[in-house]
Amino acid sequence: MPGPLEGVRAVELAVWVAGPAAGGILADWGADVVKLEPLGGDPFRGLGAMLGGGGMPPPFELDNRGKRSIALDLASEEGRAIAHALARRADVFLTNQRPAGVARLGLDYESLRAVNPRLVYAHVSAYGLGHEDADRAAFDVGAYWARGGIASLLRSSSGELPMQRGGFGDHATGANAAGAIAAALYARERTGEGQFVTTSLLRTAVYQLGWDLNTALRTGVVPQPGDRRAFLNPLINCYEVREGRWIWLLMLQGDRHWPDFCRAVQREQWRDDPRFETLLARAQHAGALVLLIEAVLGTRTLEEWAPIFDAHDVWWAPVQDVEQLLADPVAELAGAWRELPVADGAPLRTVATPADFTGTPWEIRAGAPELGQQTEEVLLELGYDWDRIAALKERGVIP
Repeated sequence: MPGPLEGVRAVELAVWVAGPAAGGILADWGADVVKLEPLGGDPFRGLGAMLGGGGMPPPFELDNRGKRSIALDLASEEGRAIAHALARRADVFLTNQRPAGVARLGLDYESLRAVNPRLVYAHVSAYGLGHEDADRAAFDVGAYWARGGIASLLRSSSGELPMQRGGFGDHATGANAAGAIAAALYARERTGEGQFVTTSLLRTAVYQLGWDLNTALRTGVVPQPGDRRAFLNPLINCYEVREGRWIWLLMLQGDRHWPDFCRAVQREQWRDDPRFETLLARAQHAGALVLLIEAVLGTRTLEEWAPIFDAHDVWWAPVQDVEQLLADPVAELAGAWRELPVADGAPLRTVATPADFTGTPWEIRAGAPELGQQTEEVLLELGYDWDRIAALKERGVIP
């Protein structure tokens, strides 16, 4: 199926993750995404070698599948001319390069808008634009995880900071960028004009911590890292059950769910305990209640508690590791996985991007391209003949 962005042409001048993640979503949604790469390639391609492996790194594959790669020496006048020709016919230009760098190439918004006023120009940055830190180097572990406050609020009770998983902030930021691009394309249908859209890793972190930060802005109360044994609502907390598995109770409306929970765990006497009669009382005595709940939940396995909780309308979820998630039938039914077509074998299971469309369903059309795989194909589309292409090869403009 073509997807909702069928017919949209996008040019991506982006490396590593946040920018390419946005382009990857556009490609899944049906856009023709041409990835401009330096002759040495997006450095993310080298991740496998950095980790002692070879071949196409699976993280790179996820964020770049379905794109077409053209390798260019953008330091050359001819290379820049090709990039400009692609941008002139594009609907979207997407970059996460530093503003000064794209300006030197004549690929900044003002330059491209002058020749293509319908262009939606999307810039993904670390810290935003137009200030002294706009060009500061950063990955998402810096701008999103560290400076964005995420790590601090997720620190353990010992005070140690948690390590971030790869691409954690990049994927959230890339999804935001893809949504902004789609909104700008919709606006263009009404106005006929393109526009500049931007998001950043830091901005995404701030929004994701919006509950905490808005509370701090409004009340002056600074949120602190949570300690599960002192969490104010013990009914929305994690607990270890008998066989070493963990479950998460999900009863945010504590007073509503408290009677059901007491019946489920056969501790009706807790309802009459003045320490636990109300949400406020349970918050004031959270430490004691957490210990009591720990003790009772530790008497049965997850498989034993699951039907009991469901029968008593106790809201809960299992805490799963990667292997359990990969085997979870609910993740399958939720559309978490798709099939990646492979030329010389059966399709491979891969991670889906996070949205579906009933009227214009999308599918993965191809895996990630090899470096410069479609260079000649794209040049032919731009009107280059084989003699000119050969001459570009001889001069080192293309591989």
